[in-house]
Amino acid sequence: MYNINDQLKEKIVYLNKILLDKYKDVLSLDKNLIRQFIEKNVGPIVKLEKLTKDQLTYYSQEGGILGVDGSNNRMGGAYPHFVEIYQGLAKSTIHKDKPIYKTDFYTPLYSEGEETNPLENPLEKDQSIRSEKLSTIEVEVALEGVRKFKPYAVIMDGSLIRYYIESFNRWMELRKECEENDIILIGVIKDIKTSIIGDLLMKDKSLSIKESFHDRELLYGLLEYGEMVPIQAEVTKKAQEGFSSLFMRSSEAPNVIGMDILDNQRNYLEEMAKLVFTLTPKDGRGVPLWIDIVDSEVKIPDKMIRGLLESYLDREILEKFFISERDKRTM
Repeated sequence: MYNINDQLKEKIVYLNKILLDKYKDVLSLDKNLIRQFIEKNVGPIVKLEKLTKDQLTYYSQEGGILGVDGSNNRMGGAYPHFVEIYQGLAKSTIHKDKPIYKTDFYTPLYSEGEETNPLENPLEKDQSIRSEKLSTIEVEVALEGVRKFKPYAVIMDGSLIRYYIESFNRWMELRKECEENDIILIGVIKDIKTSIIGDLLMKDKSLSIKESFHDRELLYGLLEYGEMVPIQAEVTKKAQEGFSSLFMRSSEAPNVIGMDILDNQRNYLEEMAKLVFTLTPKDGRGVPLWIDIVDSEVKIPDKMIRGLLESYLDREILEKFFISERDKRTM
């Protein structure tokens, strides 16, 4: 058993108290009241039906579903002495034996294009480069998968707006390819970070909500299994960037996921929600099984990245730049 410090226990009790105080106004709201508020201000609550075997067969005949995900892992210590590896995977439900992988790397010690001094490169710029690398590699495998397999639909792991922000040029190329070939493009968001409902609740003068809360918190356990809320364009910033969105509860877990679709494919929003609902295990965490499969296959384990660097980097380079003092203690 761990020896728990009394002071630490007091801190946890204090944390529990301040969170209860912070959320007391929201937690005290009647569930039906919030549901009515959502239907009036955000969008209708719609009950979904699962797709039939005939409908799923139709999708297979029309090219199947392409699942896309990316992964990153790093080795080293503090900035700039680390190397990060990126891997993207696009996998078709029809051509399971033909996965499309793409890889890349980043270290502040090496700059592509313009020369920069790693000592002068701000950490904010560093984070921007890393985000762009991961997003770009995901878009690139999706683009190759779309051109190679001509799927009926593409499911990307995460919000589509991330690609718009972090890899704009490649994203617009993927968007154009899907639009021109009538391929539906969606993003499934496991961890929603918006505060659409929270902002609207705070603006409502008839309620005593003094601060905005995240949709993840407000929707927890609020929707029933198989319910979705298509979000009105006027209440979401994503509409300005060319996307339509929804919230949905796709499993019996009380948490809610999000889904994005291209705005000019909005007519397929409910159909794609039904697809996600159908492909998601009832007792799962709300994510389509195919995306979970792609996610597990694209991961870069610690042993893999260490093995690659130990095999293909000179020992002096590896130890001088990419092995932290903590790692040396465990070698």
